[in-house]
Amino acid sequence: MNPEIVWLLLMTLAVFGCILSGVPVLLAIAGAPTLVALLAALNGDFDLVFFQAVPQRVFGIMSNPLLLAVPLFVLMGYLLEKSRQAENMLKSLTAVLGGNQSALSLSVVLVSALIAASTGIIGATIVMLGTITLPALLNAGVNKHMSSGLICASGTLGQIIPPSIVLILLGDQVSNAYFEAQQEAGNFAPDPVTIGDLFAGALLPGLLLVALYGAYVLVRLRGTEREASTTAPPAKVSVFELLRNIAPTLGLIIAVLGSILVGVATPTEAASVGAAGAILIATAGQGGQPRLIASICAVLAVGLLFLRQAGLVGLDYSAGAIDWSTKSLLSLLLVVAVVAMLLKCVATLISRDVFLPALRETVLVTGMIFGIVIAASVLSLVFRGFDGDEHVAELLQSLPGGAIGMLVLTMLVIFLLGFILEFVEIIFIVVPIVGPIILQTDISPVWFAVLIALNLQTSFLTPPFGFALFYFRSVAPQEIRTQDIYVSVVPFVLIQLLALALVAAFPALAIWLPSVLF
Repeated sequence: MNPEIVWLLLMTLAVFGCILSGVPVLLAIAGAPTLVALLAALNGDFDLVFFQAVPQRVFGIMSNPLLLAVPLFVLMGYLLEKSRQAENMLKSLTAVLGGNQSALSLSVVLVSALIAASTGIIGATIVMLGTITLPALLNAGVNKHMSSGLICASGTLGQIIPPSIVLILLGDQVSNAYFEAQQEAGNFAPDPVTIGDLFAGALLPGLLLVALYGAYVLVRLRGTEREASTTAPPAKVSVFELLRNIAPTLGLIIAVLGSILVGVATPTEAASVGAAGAILIATAGQGGQPRLIASICAVLAVGLLFLRQAGLVGLDYSAGAIDWSTKSLLSLLLVVAVVAMLLKCVATLISRDVFLPALRETVLVTGMIFGIVIAASVLSLVFRGFDGDEHVAELLQSLPGGAIGMLVLTMLVIFLLGFILEFVEIIFIVVPIVGPIILQTDISPVWFAVLIALNLQTSFLTPPFGFALFYFRSVAPQEIRTQDIYVSVVPFVLIQLLALALVAAFPALAIWLPSVLF
């Protein structure tokens, strides 16, 4: 057997062995390949010159403006969670739609979709859903398996519904892989694959997944309806209170996702707007006149910007064509909003109950993500040093079925890796290896990325290392055993695989909207 293949197999076993033994993922992904490479170098089977590229790769990762959106979106999510805005929205919609099992369960799916489009932080979403809705679902007569599976699955919608950190990281890798594939094919000026393309491509599949969850709820609970058995009557929520709790989140979704889809802002710019909007919402939750002033001015300013984009108001900065009244009004609104927001931010920062915890969590999550990205870069270098990319190319090209056969095998490998690895590791290990090979065919890079994103959705629910299961376990009562949680997610994993099959069978679900918008 080729010694390079032997070292590759040894490296694979070493990485998975370290992960399963409890070694921190970052050390396992970077340390195990480095040790294998050193052993191979001593045997004359590896050239250590490959490690000279590590500083350049680290610099490229840390200076990548696209990845700057990651901490901003993470901060946005944690600010909304720490400010209890998402919790208030959840309580309001649950109270409005509650009453019977189906209505209550559907409200969980609906609210989760809204939260997914604004936060995308799985841990915060599942803990909040488990704390607020689990007792209500159980009291309404929904059994523990259905309740547990619904909360775990709904809490993961933030990984496919844009804006999503998964899509940002995936977009960066798919874009690099597509560029490399086109260069190999002789096309040195390919059309770039943008995050906006992936956001637009994942929108319909994400909504499809929400619809499938809703349909499953209706079918599963049909014929078992009964009124909730709570001792207290359901809380009454006025229309004004409902709008007050939902409007800020909806406005943030429109401002962030809408600005990306219509081409007003890049993902990093939109993430900055989202973080600023989340700060505004968080400070608004503390009450007072600055909140009202800032909210009104911010809404008017955003509305004016959209009117300008639609061509309904003039804001042409070219010489001799400046609409000074519109420009002055927009500037005044933004200045007043910023000043009012800063006044309230100071008070909130002093109180130390929103910003500092959100910043702390953001630093931890961002550090973990970028640490894994750098570690995966080391793994990729060692893999290429053993000519692993050539061996994988030979394996994929020998499969029956051509491009479709390669795609099926890739999806199967990603699904199986989801049982033991996190999505970040899968993205930065698998995509750089198989992406340049598969994307040399006629497969659309957007469709390819959306299929991977849907496949990665299952990794949050598949035991033993599904993170959604861990988060739910932390808030579930003792009568719901870990085994019950594992059993509860099986139908929802099958639903996710059904959504994956539908998008695979009908590529237009992923590529139609990007073709219209861009």
